[in-house]
Amino acid sequence: MPNGTLPDVDPPVRPADLEQAGAWLAGHGLVDVQPTPLLATRLAVRRRTRLAASVLLAAFIIAVALTYTGGMVDGSGYRRWLLLVVTALVVGLVVAQSLLDWWVRRVDRRAGAALPRRAAYPVRLGWRTVLGWPRAAFAAATFAGATALAVGTLTLHNSTARYAAVILLIGLCGLAVGVVVQLHHVLTHPVVADDEASLTVDVIMRVEDARVGAVPTSVWSVWSLPVVSVLGTAFGWWNAAWLAFMVLSVIAQVLIEVRTERCAMVARHVMSAP
Repeated sequence: MPNGTLPDVDPPVRPADLEQAGAWLAGHGLVDVQPTPLLATRLAVRRRTRLAASVLLAAFIIAVALTYTGGMVDGSGYRRWLLLVVTALVVGLVVAQSLLDWWVRRVDRRAGAALPRRAAYPVRLGWRTVLGWPRAAFAAATFAGATALAVGTLTLHNSTARYAAVILLIGLCGLAVGVVVQLHHVLTHPVVADDEASLTVDVIMRVEDARVGAVPTSVWSVWSLPVVSVLGTAFGWWNAAWLAFMVLSVIAQVLIEVRTERCAMVARHVMSAP
């Protein structure tokens, strides 16, 4: 991997970032690869954006919960305006997530500009490689199941449940767009590597980015808000289906984590491809 420093990188590479980069390499079985300022910078920006994304999602959930609660108090007439507010929140979430992705791509582009040459993958990386069938199917099934339950709830005669379902559908649409945008960024941003070791690291980082973006934690969080509030007033098939949905989703997530290859193994397969 290149040992030079990055030009015009703000903030400068800190010793703590280099230390964490070394720990990251060791955790992926790359103990013979030395941490560099380039790698430390790329990993640091990803840690910061993931933290910012978590805070962003928490703020979004709180805002949706407050909006939903306001609609419960003020009645159906006021709910139409609140649905516009939820739509605006979803658009804001997607835009903010896109800005975080842009920040990562910007740092990667500047890191790549410091390389004396560029390496290329021996095979083309697609979503099957960076994400894999199990995670892709699980993410799609999670969104599809949550959407189906929300649409089915619209047929109920309970106005509270129908209002919750509309909130869910708006939120799910925004979250799905966010996942697609993140995956597109992972697949299209340029390679930042100049030798075999740095190329392996680049694959690992790309796989990690895709897997983190596809975890349906946001779906579970948004789905649980209106459901919990309806439990006390309209417990029925919708709530039972939600409980089964959550339990099966968690079990599926655990099985996928246990049975699928680690990021480093995926990278090694890519690098050994003919």
